[in-house]
Amino acid sequence: MQKKKIYNVNDDVPGKLLIPLALQHTFAMFGASVLVPILFGINPGIVLLMNGIGTLLFILITKGKAPAYLGSSFAFLAPGIAIIQSQGFEYAQGAFVVVGILGCLLSFIIYKFGTSWIDIVLPPAAMGAVVALIGFELASNTISGGSIGANIMTDTVNKYDWIVFLVTLLTAILGSIMFKGFLSTIPILIAIVIGYIVAYSFGQVDLTPVREASFFTLPHFQFAKFSKEAIFAMLPVLLVIAAEHISHQVVTSNIIGKDLLNDPGLHRSIFADNFSTAISGLIGGVPTTTYGENIGVMAITGVYSVKVIGAAAVISILMAFIGPLSALISTIPGNVIGGVTFLLYGMIGTSGIRLLVDQKVDYSKSDNLILTSVIFIAGLSGLSIKFGSIQLTGMVLSSVVAIILSLLIYLIKKAGWSNLID
Repeated sequence: MQKKKIYNVNDDVPGKLLIPLALQHTFAMFGASVLVPILFGINPGIVLLMNGIGTLLFILITKGKAPAYLGSSFAFLAPGIAIIQSQGFEYAQGAFVVVGILGCLLSFIIYKFGTSWIDIVLPPAAMGAVVALIGFELASNTISGGSIGANIMTDTVNKYDWIVFLVTLLTAILGSIMFKGFLSTIPILIAIVIGYIVAYSFGQVDLTPVREASFFTLPHFQFAKFSKEAIFAMLPVLLVIAAEHISHQVVTSNIIGKDLLNDPGLHRSIFADNFSTAISGLIGGVPTTTYGENIGVMAITGVYSVKVIGAAAVISILMAFIGPLSALISTIPGNVIGGVTFLLYGMIGTSGIRLLVDQKVDYSKSDNLILTSVIFIAGLSGLSIKFGSIQLTGMVLSSVVAIILSLLIYLIKKAGWSNLID
């Protein structure tokens, strides 16, 4: 994964290369990021706008030292849908704002007390498992995810679905291994373009939305409303997004070869992440988070430049206002998206395994073995736990389990009740 370092975090990128590199990130995030507003029943335009603005704010607040694209967060889905059904989206917005503000307050606590506590609540054996689950939990979406994944495991699958999926996947794999020079930096973009052409030739692309789209569109803005019931239902998500953010920063650190928890600092990145969520929720958008798809793009291409991420953010903002542009990207078939995410999600998962290796986690110690084992099973077993309107499952559940179990083991050791010998 460190085989290519063509453009590091603060490297200048030639203008002629900037747009294709940025489009690669835009395509990678689009399907998943737009899915969240669709599930919430709101117009995706405001989300594309706030994703772009949030990303630019993140770059600014982290002093241009942490490459990350902010897309729509899935962690808020279950409580958000429950609030929308009972009170309406405006009250879900209010809950987003409060969680974002509390996340900003958490950043000040981190600034005051540092990051040493992370090794207590998320030691390497837990952190590596959580990072791996960021990719592995999404694996099923690559082959049965509708608009964000291929439909090759459905009853309606045909040979053309398989062909589009395999052509896209093989182009991404072979391109990552064989392409040289500039082409080696955009294998994902090339895979999407080739997959799109093949899908179009098989009649799987409908360009009607592009032809019918108004050239200029205006995102739908609406202000948040607040209720204590909605806020209390959303509060547990704060724990989840904190664990998710730390995991994303750790895996990005491993990819770019720089400790982002120390420089620019976890307090800056977690503040930027949550500040973006609060602003987005306030005016009609959805919560934002650093995106695994874009981390995967960096891992494959070796292009870590924040200038490229910034350009992708600008494209997202333009898409919110230029109808045909967003309509064109929305016509990319799920088989194409599934072909590239099949590789991207796997790369994120193996980043977690790499973290376990790099940290030299000793699995002859039962606490490490138990931590990783329980976290993996909690995240991959399909287990679901509900607390009122809050449903914990997948990586969300595994993150909570990781923190609780890590703290429990720490307290047992601290009390001298452990049978382990360091």
